[in-house]
Amino acid sequence: MTPAESPETTGNGDTKGTSVIVNAIAVLRTFTPDEPLLGVTEIANRVGLHKSTVSRILATFEQEHLVERDPETRRFRLGLGLIAVAGPLLAELEERRVAYPVLRELTEQTGETGALMVWNGAESMCVEQIASHHQIKHATPLGARYTDAMSASVQVFLSAEAAERVRTLLRSGAISYPGLDDAGLDGYEMKLKDVAARGWAINYGESSIDEVGVAAPVYDHRGDVVAAVLISAPRFRVSRERLQGLGEACAAAADKITRRLGGRASRSSD
Repeated sequence: MTPAESPETTGNGDTKGTSVIVNAIAVLRTFTPDEPLLGVTEIANRVGLHKSTVSRILATFEQEHLVERDPETRRFRLGLGLIAVAGPLLAELEERRVAYPVLRELTEQTGETGALMVWNGAESMCVEQIASHHQIKHATPLGARYTDAMSASVQVFLSAEAAERVRTLLRSGAISYPGLDDAGLDGYEMKLKDVAARGWAINYGESSIDEVGVAAPVYDHRGDVVAAVLISAPRFRVSRERLQGLGEACAAAADKITRRLGGRASRSSD
């Protein structure tokens, strides 16, 4: 029996409530790694529901950030709000589990906050963090999302994207870059090439004047970027000279996590 065929009412209303939940779950399950973007009609056809019903479900999910619209196609993809719902399961996320002891070592070594970030295609999101022991520090709640082009972790993830994809994200506003023009796009692409060549990204007060961030990529067995290690610190505590040391420590931590995951460096650096 498809979700659309299930009974809608009973004497106590339990079946109707169950049907709504089943339908909602069916909509979420239509998204797959092979087909992460779907339109209302596609989803309706797959779950056997009317398009208006699917639209209502998606509208509710969008309000709760369980799904989001792709800025280019206006089709839907799963949203990062699902991570908040599945928060207790984050402990089972392999990258997070492997990264935790490395982040602790990194924070002890540098005295600054270490974090693990993941990418959903248009946002960098914090999934693990070890806060600095200093009274004045920069920390962020798990689940916090970043879309600023100058964010160190965003730079890391975009440096692994195709140039045209980067331009699309910037022009659409999905990734924010104030005062963007063609010259700015060219300059930003050069910045990303420098990030890829150096092995870590720098945000020296460019997103927030009081904060410094450095980030480095974590790779999987295919050589694809699956996460980024981030160090964040108050700017007053990080001189230009110290910045180099933080970058090297961040890159070393990311490399350690990569190796523990059985990963390897990107193909471009082979």
